[in-house]
Amino acid sequence: MNDKLVSIAKDIESMKIRGAGRIAVAAAKALKVAAMGSSAAGIDDFINEMKVSARYLVQTRPTAVSLPNAVRYVLINGLTENEGDLDVLKDSVIGAADRFISNAEDALRLIGDFGANRILSGDKIMTICNSNAAIEIMKRAHQQGKDIEVYAMETRPRYQGRITAKALANEGIDVNIAVDSAARFYMKDMDHVIVGADAVTSNGAVVNKIGTATVAMAAREARVRLMVAAETFKFHPDTLVGELVEIEERTPDEVIPQEIADEFSNIRVRNPVFDITPDEYVDIIVTEKGIIPPQASFYLLTQLYGWKLMDQDPWE
Repeated sequence: MNDKLVSIAKDIESMKIRGAGRIAVAAAKALKVAAMGSSAAGIDDFINEMKVSARYLVQTRPTAVSLPNAVRYVLINGLTENEGDLDVLKDSVIGAADRFISNAEDALRLIGDFGANRILSGDKIMTICNSNAAIEIMKRAHQQGKDIEVYAMETRPRYQGRITAKALANEGIDVNIAVDSAARFYMKDMDHVIVGADAVTSNGAVVNKIGTATVAMAAREARVRLMVAAETFKFHPDTLVGELVEIEERTPDEVIPQEIADEFSNIRVRNPVFDITPDEYVDIIVTEKGIIPPQASFYLLTQLYGWKLMDQDPWE
């Protein structure tokens, strides 16, 4: 297996590469480098090589649907044009990966523009975790000359909120960091909550970093609008037929550091990565196709993209 692909997969699994959008782009890049470096002797060998690489990638983060969606896009679009020529097939996979990466970059820009139009000067915004799409909306609002203030929940145990805070502060945005449990305390002062998504289900429920649902509940209680920023490759096609989204649980050492682990050896440490925010807590979902209510997720999956549950995944 390609060494560079293995390195990218390990970075995704260890959360060195984090965030659904970044994970998707990384997966596409991994398949591109695998295709470029392939030493397959023939078309069948190359196709099998791509499928093995794809299977290896998709097992790294089970909840982030952007990863298998990126892999599906590259394989489905890349393995269709071979004309009996191995070089043509390789170029087709490379081209499909490049298109996915380019589309992802365009999606981020469009989401920023659409979402920023809903922000007014003087607004206070709460966010949690680290989402490129959510950050893009706030950055774009700031670039439009709107005076905004952001409260970034620190997002334990990996503190992704600190990454968000730094990114916004570097843009000149007024930013506060607060502990996750202070979300309800500050919510009464907010005008918006803006979050990303690791997956969006067909009924508009949002799978995102643990703590998002708590923030959403506080926003609903305080009548603060919740905006979800999500590229369409984060919509989960399997949920059309009732498949449940697997919630990943990571290792205890992210919660209890190794140096004090012995003190907790008789205690089970739970570390779920994501929670699910019900669709009724979501006001709008901002995609590169425009702004939709959560109830339109089903339409987006079935009509706009024609996504259906496949007989089998393209890497099988």
